[in-house]
Amino acid sequence: MSTESRALGPVTLAVANQKGGVAKTTSVASIGAALAELGHRVLLVDLDPQACLTFSLGIDPEDLETSVHHVLTQGVDPAEVILETEDGVDVLPATIELARAEADLLTRTGREHVIKGALEQLAEDLADSDEGPYDWVLLDCPPSLGVLTVAALTAADGVLVPLQCETLSHRGVGQLLDTVHDVRRFTNRGLEVWGVLPTLYDGRTNHARTVLETISETYDLEVVEPPIPKTIKFAEAPAAGRSILATSRSSKGAAAYRQVAENLVARAARPKAAPARTRKKAPARER
Repeated sequence: MSTESRALGPVTLAVANQKGGVAKTTSVASIGAALAELGHRVLLVDLDPQACLTFSLGIDPEDLETSVHHVLTQGVDPAEVILETEDGVDVLPATIELARAEADLLTRTGREHVIKGALEQLAEDLADSDEGPYDWVLLDCPPSLGVLTVAALTAADGVLVPLQCETLSHRGVGQLLDTVHDVRRFTNRGLEVWGVLPTLYDGRTNHARTVLETISETYDLEVVEPPIPKTIKFAEAPAAGRSILATSRSSKGAAAYRQVAENLVARAARPKAAPARTRKKAPARER
């Protein structure tokens, strides 16, 4: 673990967008691998019942006896479920069983805090271990605004929103931001929106940039640069069970995710902003 990453401490980032097909899982896997290249210890948490993140990291969900479902609904120690991957990151894997978690958790008291509690337990387990704690925890949220997404936002320091650069792709962003607002009010006052990550970007057209500028202005969101280009290389990586940083190291997509990871590290080092509800306007100075 690098000195820099230790200084930052554990950063928990939820990657969320209730719209599918925005390269959310690809972004989690690629950013995680890029952070690992920078010397950070990284845990990826698959919260999608489709288990695409688990599969894309070379793990067959059907071969797993325990998964994040058992951690969240049965109290299994997360340290017993975490698996190592060839990309240098660890993963808390998912299986189709996770589809039952929404129903299992719906009537449970404190359901919003189940992921936070699991991560706190994991931090205690690792505090005195040889490996030490994780520097980054990336939460791959399901494409919905249900219990699991709310629990992920409750556990997170920040939320990153992957956004496909097309006209209709940002129609659900307002709903996501409404959910973030509610989470700030009730379960996690310190949650910050880290910004929009433009994905599937076609630099040959003005349309993609126009869409990006529109959402930035409409929702007053920071844009995490650089945009992730549209390339067939991303489709090839999951079949190999590795991220694009391993399957196509010199590609534009891999280079973009490396730069995004560096920018996220810099973002994590910023002083935390005061919660929006308590922020006051500074009095004007007398002349």
